Amino acid sequence: MALPDDDRLLLLHNPRCSKSRATRELLEQKGLDFGERLYLEEPLSRAELQDLAKRLGRPAKEWVRRKEEAFGTAGLHPDAGEEEIVEAIAAHPILMERPILVRGARAAIGRPPEAVLELL
Repeated sequence: MALPDDDRLLLLHNPRCSKSRATRELLEQKGLDFGERLYLEEPLSRAELQDLAKRLGRPAKEWVRRKEEAFGTAGLHPDAGEEEIVEAIAAHPILMERPILVRGARAAIGRPPEAVLELL
């Protein structure tokens, strides 16, 4: 499932993550219709990640998970450039912060889960 260009909601979701599960539950409690992309099974491409950075209004270096083992495995370091980080997230999707809700030209990271409500 590609990132939506319209007003549909898309949750970039990892069911093993408690924040991701809590965000999904919050959307369900609100009775919202949303799509779901299990990004570990269907990773985002480099182009999608660059698009996501624009929608978030934040460079990838601000939403990469630095404490994941894959951060070092990917050869990343604290001063890594944007292109290096995007390439690493594309290759190791576990590095992407989660969950992320996408709606139209905007996106929000669900940390805390209520942070996604700004898109509603």
